[in-house]
Amino acid sequence: MMQPKQRLVPAMTSLPRPLFSRHEALAPGSWTEEHTHPWCQFSYASSGVLGVRTAMGDYVAPPHFAVWVPPGVPHQVLNRGRAEMRSLYVAPEVASALPDECCVMEMSPLAAELVQRVGELPVEYDQQGPAGRLVAVLLDELAVLRRGGFRLPLPKDRRLVAICNALQEGPADPRSLNDWARHVGASERTLARLFVKETGLGFGLWRQRLRLVLSLDALQAGVGVTEVAMAHGYESPSAFIAAFRGLFGVTPGGLRGG
Repeated sequence: MMQPKQRLVPAMTSLPRPLFSRHEALAPGSWTEEHTHPWCQFSYASSGVLGVRTAMGDYVAPPHFAVWVPPGVPHQVLNRGRAEMRSLYVAPEVASALPDECCVMEMSPLAAELVQRVGELPVEYDQQGPAGRLVAVLLDELAVLRRGGFRLPLPKDRRLVAICNALQEGPADPRSLNDWARHVGASERTLARLFVKETGLGFGLWRQRLRLVLSLDALQAGVGVTEVAMAHGYESPSAFIAAFRGLFGVTPGGLRGG
């Protein structure tokens, strides 16, 4: 079995220009240590599925989506399957029109093309010439992108963490909250209250969101919808598709372009 591979965070203390572009091919299971930087980060999944973990939860970007991280936010970048990531590091002084909290952003065709074009510029591009104007257009386009709802809030209570970790490993686990209460030594009422308090979601909704988020990698790998549905705790493909559409706004086939 391939072991997860740590990726090193670039050792940069400042940006050579207000916008700096990087492109990486990520091996399955790669991850970074938690880190911060004084600039914004825009991580775009041109293929595969990216994940960004913060204290507020996991932000997931399937193809044609991106994760926005403001400056100073501790985060990790990780992926379960193979992925292509285009990252933009953006100086705060040119990002005033962009969100001030972490979020998932839905890429427009124009934004995707601009990210590609800006990635071809020299590192120290001419800020006063055509390259600088191209960067300005990209920043304007990023500012109007729609937000996606691909965030999985994570709890901090040790009992909830134990449950959530187990479900991350086995999303099809059918145990009820009462079953989990006996497993972690707490009452069902206590766990139900804590789930809402710490994640904003009831246990059932949290588990459904987890299952749907985890299904993205298998779908991107080409696994059939029926197999993905069964592996992630759904009794039928139709139930899975309905839940998937409810969270992501498209069917599984629509998300992967099928």
